[in-house]
Amino acid sequence: MAAYETSAAAPFGAITVYRFVQTLAEGSEAFRRWNSARVTRKALHRLSNRELDDIGLCRGDIEMIGR
Repeated sequence: MAAYETSAAAPFGAITVYRFVQTLAEGSEAFRRWNSARVTRKALHRLSNRELDDIGLCRGDIEMIGR
């Protein structure tokens, strides 16, 4: 019976490139989440107290929602 080697070492630098790309992807995702929260907070700050009350919020809740 013949045996085949199915695992091989990664080429030189492949892990470094993978980690770099992964770091960029994580940074991009963090930026996307931050920007989404910023836009939400900005939109909520534009609402009047009456409008906020209609959706069950007060001014103090806006910062907590953005997080």
